[in-house]
Amino acid sequence: MQAQDSSFALGATAPDFDLPGVDGRRWRYADAAGANGLVVMFICNHCPYVRAVADRIAAEAEALRRIGVGSVAINSNDARSYPEDSFDHMQRFAQQHGFAFPYLHDESQEIARAYGAQCTPEFYGFDRDRVLRYHGRLDASGRQAAAPGMKRELFDAMRQVVDEGRGPEVQQPSIGCSIKWRQD
Repeated sequence: MQAQDSSFALGATAPDFDLPGVDGRRWRYADAAGANGLVVMFICNHCPYVRAVADRIAAEAEALRRIGVGSVAINSNDARSYPEDSFDHMQRFAQQHGFAFPYLHDESQEIARAYGAQCTPEFYGFDRDRVLRYHGRLDASGRQAAAPGMKRELFDAMRQVVDEGRGPEVQQPSIGCSIKWRQD
């Protein structure tokens, strides 16, 4: 279990990316962003934390789309050491959970390093100017089912970004499985 790194601080500008998606096309930041911003999430297929919230990620991405915020998921895990995180498995995982947003493969792991990503799932919320306003978790559920009335931390933060141009003062770090870095 790894908590997020703080090396990519609030106020930073989003690094661009150019990565292949499970839909057969390449995606850049501008392609995935909505009029009001973009949520970049680092996930994978095998992590129990991701598996526990994958359906909620899909639902929250749809809710974000309705307020003009795009979503993109990036898998940066070493698929040679973790075959369940391979591109083929990514395609099945996205379909199984109804991802209507791009799910991208960061085979080189350069994008995870550029964002300072440390774990899965980990969420970065950018405003319309590509400024980082939220870096935290989806919600407090961890690996559990969402409790009734649980605060929608990611969605609420991004609604605040859209409405007020800033993220919440208090942001809870994401906790999950560490990114599986290549050893070569």
